[in-house]
Amino acid sequence: MALTAGIVGLPNVGKSTLFNAITQAGVEAANYPFATIDPNVGVVEVPDERLDKLTELVKPKKTIPTTFEFTDIAGLVRGASKGEGLGNQFLSHIRQVDAICQVVRCFVDDNITHVDGEVEPIRDIETINFELILADMDQIDKRLKRIEKQVKMKDKQYIAEFEVLAKIKVGFENEVPARSQELSKDELEIVKHMQLLTLKPMLYVANVSEDEVATPDENPNVIRVKEFASQEGAEVITVCAKIESEIVELDEESKEMFLEDLGITESGLDKLIRAAYDLLGLETYFTAGEKEVRAWTFIKGMTAPQCAGIIHTDFQKGFIRAETVAYKDLVQYGSEQAAKEAGKVRLEGKDYIVKDGDVMHFRFNV
Repeated sequence: MALTAGIVGLPNVGKSTLFNAITQAGVEAANYPFATIDPNVGVVEVPDERLDKLTELVKPKKTIPTTFEFTDIAGLVRGASKGEGLGNQFLSHIRQVDAICQVVRCFVDDNITHVDGEVEPIRDIETINFELILADMDQIDKRLKRIEKQVKMKDKQYIAEFEVLAKIKVGFENEVPARSQELSKDELEIVKHMQLLTLKPMLYVANVSEDEVATPDENPNVIRVKEFASQEGAEVITVCAKIESEIVELDEESKEMFLEDLGITESGLDKLIRAAYDLLGLETYFTAGEKEVRAWTFIKGMTAPQCAGIIHTDFQKGFIRAETVAYKDLVQYGSEQAAKEAGKVRLEGKDYIVKDGDVMHFRFNV
């Protein structure tokens, strides 16, 4: 799927260090604002133990994980909505992503300057959120003026849009982002074309020090970020960007030993990738055969033909049926044949809603 999450944050919060770790792309991470000027895009594998288990069962010639895309976006500062710093570039780049991962500095280090002088995570969050609100407010004001004539002419379509935008604007005046406002499905559909920044789902990434990685909930800054995020129903994950940049240099065995020494069971990057994947409502189905075992990303709620189309458009056009077995059933019975004999392999048609973990074989004719 072509969905992407943008990594944002104030300068020097560890944003580019984290991106380096995610992609091993070597993006410049320097101790001054705007080290990242153009957005950098990196593709990462989505960690999934089920893929390893399927490989053990099927013993294919190759195994292909599904992937997810992150975009590292230039650091934002107060006044970005008015063009301060790299404001206009930041806003145009963030408008192109589907979800936002906001890195929040929760560690204290006198050797790394903070753009506002001291570490204050809630102020940092509010700075970014407020700039996004101001940018959306400006966009709404322009749109309201543009459709004013049609509203006066009693055009029902534009009247409906005018009312929704005016409602959202009132929320903005109280510093409430669009995603935290009570908007119906119909209202969201009406303003979909606006691509409002504050409608994008948000994940907060609390960046802690090496000493706090095993006990992040003892960090008062992390506690405050979680309290803030809970008010808008957002998730918070904790990482130590510095440690993550070291972990990616290790092989799998050394990585496991390193994590064990740190007192944690999985890397922050794995948590981040999965959380961003979930944030966008993404799930995984599998194809499994002698040639390859492969994971495929789909959007929750997609039908069997739509998921077939992810592999190739011909699969969707000529879709006949999908031979489907749940991952847990395949593992339980040990092989597709055994699962079939147990009645666990199903023939699903065009209306079937694919479930996370389905192992599928598509029949089609073009």
